[in-house]
Order: sequence, then structure tokens, then C-alpha cells
Amino acid sequence: MKYAILTFGCRTNQADSLQLERDLRAHGGEESAAERADLVIVNSCAVTATAEQAARQALRRVARLNPGARVVLTGCYATRRPAEVAELPVWRVVPNNGKAGLTEEARIITGQGSPSAQDSTSDTSAPGPGTGGRTIRLLRVQTGCNEACTYCIVPLTRGRSVSLPPAEVLREVSDAGSTGFKEVTLTGVHLGAYGRDLGPQASLAGLVRALGRHPADIRFRLSAVEPMDFGLDVVDALADSGRFARHFHLPLQHASDRILRAMGRPYTLERYGATLIRLCDTFPDAAIGADVIVGFPGETEDDFEACARYLTSSPLAYVHVFPFSPRPGTRAATLDGRPRGEDVRARVNRLREVGAQLWRRFRQRFTGTERDGLTIEDGSTVLTDNYLRVKIPAGRRRNERVRVRVIDGGDLLEGTPV
Repeated sequence: MKYAILTFGCRTNQADSLQLERDLRAHGGEESAAERADLVIVNSCAVTATAEQAARQALRRVARLNPGARVVLTGCYATRRPAEVAELPVWRVVPNNGKAGLTEEARIITGQGSPSAQDSTSDTSAPGPGTGGRTIRLLRVQTGCNEACTYCIVPLTRGRSVSLPPAEVLREVSDAGSTGFKEVTLTGVHLGAYGRDLGPQASLAGLVRALGRHPADIRFRLSAVEPMDFGLDVVDALADSGRFARHFHLPLQHASDRILRAMGRPYTLERYGATLIRLCDTFPDAAIGADVIVGFPGETEDDFEACARYLTSSPLAYVHVFPFSPRPGTRAATLDGRPRGEDVRARVNRLREVGAQLWRRFRQRFTGTERDGLTIEDGSTVLTDNYLRVKIPAGRRRNERVRVRVIDGGDLLEGTPV
């Protein structure tokens, strides 16, 4: 059976797709282009209307170029609008909680037997670096969310918080090491809530400490951690470990307390700023990024200017800026007072320019310095521990640890291994 997986959205979705690929290989599956695959899985996102449109376009493209394929739509869009997506050119619509059964269904339709114990641990069933174009292993340790942000559809598509027990996380890391990965990114829908649903309870800080003692020769990176979850226990565990990348993502969403309250975010700008400063003081060379939503209902020019001023003066290294996208089924979708479209576009463009300035400032700090990193893509790019992408001369393979001297290359950083 030839398969293809098309993934949209967050790192949690990407981690789910990696697991699907691993299971399909265990059943004898062979990766293929979507145009030639027997089974095409579209792992969708629903965080914005644009994300849903991208999934629809992918489905129609596959139907046009490969009409004989069995096409499965899964992910958050499939979970949120099952009746709507059933009208699209799909063979199956599978919600997020049905992803685990997808490979068994594939085995049935192709008439292939279950994998043997030997097959399930073979190199072909355990994708190594380069699978899906990724050098770094994404490991989903948590999914779901118990928060109530008024704009967010994810609690409805992913359900309540569910964590992978620590012993299973450690086994997954061992597996990653045995298949050649040298870096693992821990991801989750609400990563900071890790372990609260388990019995006995665990925590993100405890997991960080356990991974710091893991015997595999692997370094780690965290995906986004909400500011209310980045307490002293997590910061201290990261500082003590020495195996976690100096790269953190601290979602902000807005710098107006009034808008934060309307969004249902459980922190103030003052608390966010204190957490950010704590991280900067503890890890002065870290790249720290944030998300910001522009055009939320009720956002005034004063609210926006407050956000722009805060970002401009902040120690953040980068900002991801998104226009507000009303999601049917959320409270924010019913709120009045949305800014005019042309105003939102202008505000988005302005904050993206602020973000570009922050990133240029951060990159310039490290001109002439040496950083540890990992070669990615074709081996000619190094991703440093603090999130810089540095081009190096040809001759390296993907997934090599290197120490690189950063040379100022303008918009494209260049460097030399040392």
C-alpha cells in the first residue's frame, strides 16, 4: 500500500502525522506522492478559516490528480464540521479521537495482515530523521485543553487535557534515540498542563527533570508554553538540565489587559512581562517568541497602540501575528465591535514589521559568536540551540551536531563549522 500524509496546522498535528506514518510503515506501507498513493490522509486544522480552506483545496487537488485514491480527512476540521466535510471528495471522515484506528482500517481495505513483532520494531516501521522532511522528532506528550479562551475552537476539536504518562514519554524518547534522532521537540495543545490529569499527578517541571536524566544522546526543545504555566519550577528544571534548547515560545495574544480579559486569557500583561523577564534573566541568549491576535472584537486604536508599544520595547526575538478569525461555536464569534477589515490589515502589517525588526535585532546579537546546532534539510543549514538558521558550506549531511560560528549575512545568516 502506498500512502501520503498531508498535514496542516500546529506541531501537535505534525506529531500526530508522524505517529500515523510510523503505524502505516508497520503495516507495510510505502511513502508516496499524493498523486500516486493508494491512501491519502489529510490531517486538517480548524484554528482559522484560512486553515480550513487549505484543507479543502488539498482534497480537491488530490481528487483531480488521483481520483482512484482512498482519501481520509482527519484532524480538527474533520472533528468540528463532520457533516460539512462529508460533502467534500473524501472516502472517510475521521475525528481526532479516531486517528489511532486509521492504520487498522487501512490494513483492512488493503487486505494486509497485522504487523509482526519483528516488523513493528524494524527500521522501516520506525521512521528516522528525514521522515516527512523533518530532522527533529516531534513528540506529542499532551493533547486537549481545559481553558476557555473565547476565540479558540481547539477545546471543542481536541477535548479535555490528556497527558501521556511519563514512562511512555521516556519509552518514546528511547525509541527516537534508537532510530537516529538527536533532537526531540515536546509538543501539546496545552503543554504546560502536562500531567495534571494523570494519577498520580505529574508536571511539566517533573518531566523536564526526568528527560534531563534520560540516557539517550538526545537534546530537547519545548513547543509553546502558556505564560501562566511557566513557573519557577519549570524555569529551574530547564536551567538545571542543560539539555533543553534556549528557545521558548510564550504566547501573548495581546498587550491590552482589557482585550486579554475579553479573550478569556488567565493573566495580565504585568504577569506576562514578569515571566518574560524571568526567562530572559535565566537564559539571556534564548530566542523567545510570542503569538499576537489583531482585530479582536472591541479592539480600539488605543488597544492596538498599546500592543505595538509593548512589542517594540520587549525583549522578544520574534512575533507571530494573526488577524482575528471568528470560529463558529466560540463566544468571540458572537461579539460585536470588530474593527474594519482595512484597519485590521494595516495593523497586522505594522506588527509584522515590528516582528521583523525584533528578529533582525536578535540575529545581530549573535554575529561573530559560536553556537551549537543540528544540520537540517539537506545538511547545508544549521538550526542552532537558540533558533537561528545558519547556512554553512556544502559537505555535511542532515542530522549532524555541529558548532557553528555565525557570520553576518544580512537577511540570510551564514556561518562556518568550527
